[in-house]
Amino acid sequence: MIGSLRSAAGRGVVRIEDVYPTDIKDLWSAITDPDRLARWYGEVEGELRIGGAYRIHLEGPGLYGAGRIEVCDPPRRLRVVSTETDESWRLGDALPDFDDSIDATLAADGDRTRLVIEATGMPLDKIAFYGAGWQLHAEHLADYLLGREPIAEPIRFEELLPSYQRLAADLG
Repeated sequence: MIGSLRSAAGRGVVRIEDVYPTDIKDLWSAITDPDRLARWYGEVEGELRIGGAYRIHLEGPGLYGAGRIEVCDPPRRLRVVSTETDESWRLGDALPDFDDSIDATLAADGDRTRLVIEATGMPLDKIAFYGAGWQLHAEHLADYLLGREPIAEPIRFEELLPSYQRLAADLG
C-alpha cells in the first residue's frame, strides 16, 4: 500500500486507504477506544465525543497534540482537528503552528472493513514525511489487528520515505 498526496489551498493532503481483516464495529473500536489506540497509535485522553477536547502523545515521533472531535458517526466516520502543543516545541520536534484535520471513513467490505484516512493541513514542504508517517500508522493498525509485532518504526519509516518523496516531487 502506498497512499496518495495532493495539495489543496496551498496545504498538504495525505490519503491512505486499506482493507482490514475485521468487521466494521471492531475497526471502529480500534480507532476510537483509548486503550486500543494506545496499542498501535498513541496515548489519547479527553472528552471523546462530538465537540470534545482531547490530548494525544505519539511516542515514536515524539509528538504531543491537542484537538477536538468534529464528527463522530459510529461506526462510519470520525473527523478530528488537532495541533501540536507546547510539549512538542520544548522537545524541538514541532513545526510552525498549524491545524490539521483527520477524517476517517469506514465501510464494510464483506467480513472485512475498508478504512480511508485523509489528513489535511500540513505544510507542503513536509508532506512526504506526513505521508510516510500516516502509512506507518495504517500498517501498525493492521499489525495490531493481526496480533503481529510491527516493523521497528525508524526502519520502516526510512523504507517508506523515498516513495513519498517521489510523490511529493510530483506535486510541483
